[in-house]
Amino acid sequence: MSVNAAQRPAEDLYATGQHRVDEAARFLNLDEDLHAVLREVKRVFQVHFPVVRDDLSVELYTGFRVHHNLARGPAKGGIRYEPHASLEATKAQAMLMSWKTAVMSLPFGGAAGAVRVAPEQLSSRELERLTRRFTTEIALLLGPERDIPAPDIGTTPQVMAWMMDTLSMHAGFSVTASVTGKPVEAGGSVGRVEAPGRGLATVLMHTMRNTGLALEGASVAVEGFGSVGATCARLLAQAGCRVIAVSDHTGGWYNGDGLDIDALERVKAAGGHIGSGGVPGEPVTRDELLALPVTVLVPASVESVINADNAAHVQARIVAEGANGPVTPAAEAVLAEDGIVVVPDILANGGGVTVSYFEWVQDLQAFFWDEAEISAQLERAMLRASDRVWAYSAHHHISLRAAAYALAISRVARASSARGIYP
Repeated sequence: MSVNAAQRPAEDLYATGQHRVDEAARFLNLDEDLHAVLREVKRVFQVHFPVVRDDLSVELYTGFRVHHNLARGPAKGGIRYEPHASLEATKAQAMLMSWKTAVMSLPFGGAAGAVRVAPEQLSSRELERLTRRFTTEIALLLGPERDIPAPDIGTTPQVMAWMMDTLSMHAGFSVTASVTGKPVEAGGSVGRVEAPGRGLATVLMHTMRNTGLALEGASVAVEGFGSVGATCARLLAQAGCRVIAVSDHTGGWYNGDGLDIDALERVKAAGGHIGSGGVPGEPVTRDELLALPVTVLVPASVESVINADNAAHVQARIVAEGANGPVTPAAEAVLAEDGIVVVPDILANGGGVTVSYFEWVQDLQAFFWDEAEISAQLERAMLRASDRVWAYSAHHHISLRAAAYALAISRVARASSARGIYP
């Protein structure tokens, strides 16, 4: 039996999350005891489980499921399959989900999960066995009224379908509301795949209007041309923006006149790399992309992309966090000094969990909406949340991030206080 271990520890993002809570608690003059509760996770569940590989060898994997706070409803959060997944990073993601669901006014608490695995190194059968075994290991936490997982980095709608089917086999009947982000054929919602990018584009365009910036001709750079970044880029281009640079793990591509986003998406869909041919432009590195003098910069890949080492090089007017935690606190201080507006992740990328909420509701009611209704409801939810954050920011003369966190944490604090302490 071989052991699948992390090759390096992940950055301690949990400390950053606690730092954000501490700042908001001081601003809100939060009760010390309640502050102490909100800056820690409620529950940590770690599992070690074997999986039979196709060659009949057995490999041991490590997985996590973390609940941060459940005062506002059942736990909601993604499952990541990452080779360097860590408990600390999973705790940070769970805490972030509490604030994200609260700022979006969704009736959920925060959760996150992960398995330490490189999914691309597994066959489809191995991936299914790993998913079903991990689901079984954490099943005592899961359910439509308790904890509803969703896809995240390294997981897909197919993985969610396997999770739902496993829970349904345990229950003896179909429990479609037990996970979200499933294929439409298995109880998923139309519009769910594009929801994070669509919500991001909606909030970003709202931010541009609020800062007096015109959409037509505005230059945009997208770091992380995956599902979220590509959808956002396409919608911004359709709105009249000029997307001049994109990048992913394979490299980057630049065209000062504007990239053909549809063509780039076709290249990726066919298995090609950005800049592998057929799209006018030239190569650009991620560092070069982050330093471009653009109207809007969208970091949409992973955490801590903009940090103390490169923040001074950022020349964008607006930085919209398409990923979770792409701007570190030290970097944000530098951006603030330069007058750069940062749209925080708990607002900017709230579209995914919002349509996950729609999916959960549709599964519980066995009544499904069409895509036009999903898109309209998502736009209303994103604009409502953005309006409230902007109004709070203006009223208190604080940053958008400080406003979003203050709103979210105050909502969770009020729910926790109203429920009291049991017993």
